[in-house]
Amino acid sequence: MPTTDRLLAFAATSFLLILIPGPSVLFVVGRALAQGRRAALTTVLGNTLGSYVLVVAVALGVGAVVERSVVVFTALKLVGAAYLVYLGINAVRRRGSLHASFTGGDSPAHGGLRTLGEGFAVGVANPKTIVFFAAVLPQFVDPAQGHVTAQMLLLGLVFNLIAVASDSVWGLAAATARDWFARSPRRLSLVGGAGGFAMIGLGITVAATGRKD
Repeated sequence: MPTTDRLLAFAATSFLLILIPGPSVLFVVGRALAQGRRAALTTVLGNTLGSYVLVVAVALGVGAVVERSVVVFTALKLVGAAYLVYLGINAVRRRGSLHASFTGGDSPAHGGLRTLGEGFAVGVANPKTIVFFAAVLPQFVDPAQGHVTAQMLLLGLVFNLIAVASDSVWGLAAATARDWFARSPRRLSLVGGAGGFAMIGLGITVAATGRKD
């Protein structure tokens, strides 16, 4: 199992990434604005299930690489870091379009299973999460402790527990303050810009840190 310091460091890194509004957060907030609290929380659950599918896939497919090849691991980390920077730059450039994402939820309410399924699809296809699990999560695994796959599954569970709490707060806040969010494109633009710069910073940090041997 991961050591306590690695677990706490991973939780802190996860928290910083999760706070950055990405596809999942935008989708949750959009549902909250259009359909209210219940739809938002159902979407959060779907997102989380999709995200954990990514954890399992990475744990089963990347675990052996983490154990055996520092070169491949480093290449994966650098590619992931570059993509995080790319996503951050795009978020800054497109911050003005956030208003449409937040207010474009005038569609009729969906059933719970459909809402859950759509949340799952967004969660499993979220590029920010894919990059994080493939490039960042393995850095917090200690091969000397053994059971690399189990370590990755545990770390992924920690990530998803934090994500559930954070995304639920986003959704509940949006459902409570629909009018406040919807009528201010400038507020949403500032949120998008800050999130983009934070993602760029995270990408640079990922490239500069991590296991070297």
